[in-house]
Amino acid sequence: MNGRQFGPRLTQDGTTFRLWAPAAKRVDLILDVKHEMQRGDGGWYSLDVAGVGAGTRYKFRIDDELDVPDPGSDFQPEDVSGPSEIIDHRAYTWRSEKWRGRPWQDAVFLESHVGTFTTEGTYRAMIDKLDHLVETGITALELMPLADFAGSRNWGYDGVLLYAPDSVYGRPDDLRALIDEAHLRGLMVFLDVVYNHFGPEGNYIGLYAPTFFTDAHTPWGSAIDFRHPEVRAFAIENALHWLTDYRFDGLRFDAVNHILANEGEIPMLHDLSAAVGRLIEQTGRHIHLVLENGDNRASMLDAAEDPPRGKFRAQWNDDYHHVWHVMLTGETGGYYGDYQQSPRRGLARALASGFVYQGEQAAFWGGMARGEPSGHLAPAAFVNFLQNHDQIGNRVFGDRLESLAPPEGIAAALAVTLLAPTVPMLYMGEEWGSKQPFPFFCDFQGDLAHAVRKGRRKEYEWAYAKYGDEVPDPLDIETFRSAIIDWDARNASPGRERLTLVRGLLAVRHREVAPRLPGASFGKADVTEDGCLTAHWTMGDSATLRLVANVSDNEVPAPRSGSAGTPIWGGTPGDRLPPWSVFWSIGG
Repeated sequence: MNGRQFGPRLTQDGTTFRLWAPAAKRVDLILDVKHEMQRGDGGWYSLDVAGVGAGTRYKFRIDDELDVPDPGSDFQPEDVSGPSEIIDHRAYTWRSEKWRGRPWQDAVFLESHVGTFTTEGTYRAMIDKLDHLVETGITALELMPLADFAGSRNWGYDGVLLYAPDSVYGRPDDLRALIDEAHLRGLMVFLDVVYNHFGPEGNYIGLYAPTFFTDAHTPWGSAIDFRHPEVRAFAIENALHWLTDYRFDGLRFDAVNHILANEGEIPMLHDLSAAVGRLIEQTGRHIHLVLENGDNRASMLDAAEDPPRGKFRAQWNDDYHHVWHVMLTGETGGYYGDYQQSPRRGLARALASGFVYQGEQAAFWGGMARGEPSGHLAPAAFVNFLQNHDQIGNRVFGDRLESLAPPEGIAAALAVTLLAPTVPMLYMGEEWGSKQPFPFFCDFQGDLAHAVRKGRRKEYEWAYAKYGDEVPDPLDIETFRSAIIDWDARNASPGRERLTLVRGLLAVRHREVAPRLPGASFGKADVTEDGCLTAHWTMGDSATLRLVANVSDNEVPAPRSGSAGTPIWGGTPGDRLPPWSVFWSIGG
């Protein structure tokens, strides 16, 4: 990628190596022998080496004391503390050369973890499942973070070498092959990226560039100091690296509220969005940027800004998940406590205007006001879901909604979620109602492994007191193996019936809802005390999309207004609505 400051640059004669190490007095490049690097302005060290090309492995030696990998490494074949390998990103021959992506209105996400998506746990093995996604109606495969992490298994949020896809899943060209094959089938591919912290093992940057971090802390480690231009460039160049060198169609930014709290005067995320906007203008591609942001900042979102000029296409809507979870399971612990008063009304608000919390005080957030008004945004500015890696994996046993809620309630929730004019997302296996757990797992060693176990016991003290050794050990390889998807379950009852339901809903979505999304706006939603839910939206072609549903266990009277328009799901409701029944229509 032209203009990249971090990582090796292949030249006509060899390779240029660079390292930003402002605190180092000397830096040497370690190849077969040691080569002293020249210090330049701003703490940059550089060296041109002739005759060195792709496949070469190298390290940097700091002050004759410590050998470290390149923080801009393109690949780590021997894990996070091993040598970095030079990769020629231009060498791969793309078969989907004409691919330019898909418009945002088409997006239906499936979030996945490469290591547990198949028994093999590789990029190449995922290719065999792409046809299933297409047949189901999925249009966007989202991969949990790939940045190189310590050990052989991890969720991905402990990445420390952000430019290097982890070697446990395959080589860089294997990842490119997965994306290439997805594009050939009309599938977009998104990547989850983490710019709010680094993992606890294998991050050496603070030893030679301590100003990379602030004195503040996130829940997972030291906060990154984006006030420094080099640090800002590290993240922005990294995003462009994934979008250009690997041709991802979009990025999902993890927990940006922990970035916003430490950005300083110039917001890095605004600059990143603008940089991607320039890339779109240069290439004519469809590229989409999505946030996870606990602050619910509606001012950061604009689904229609194309190309982006500082804003983001959409945000994961945790509020939407939480109200459904409370309704379906009755759980009110932790953050669910903020939704226990009237989850049905919370659902109506989410359907009518996006967020549930739009400036109201939230107890889980320290009693502070949370969120901004969001009803002026397009519905497509919200990615809605009933499950994701966090909401499953942060549970003690990693149990899915299918193990907690009645199937008829889940079916109704899917019928609402997949046909609403927001953007839907499923978690891998959810399309057939998988009960496969997704517990927290990692592969640390020594003192760090002990610290992880100790931290989990403290965080889930009540669970260890109640269940003892039944609580999964995150370091045990069997905990990881328990999360590997059982693809055979989709072919047997009840998986077969759930898959048929999801495919039917998504077929209706692509035919009736997606083409009308551009220009769509929020309308109104209401719910009665007995659970009769009604909602409507004005679509981009001026048609009205209407929902009538019974979100309760009991039969309830149908609304007096009935269901105008042409039925597209569920038929025409009668005078009484059966429990957990859903009816959609569209018309003038």
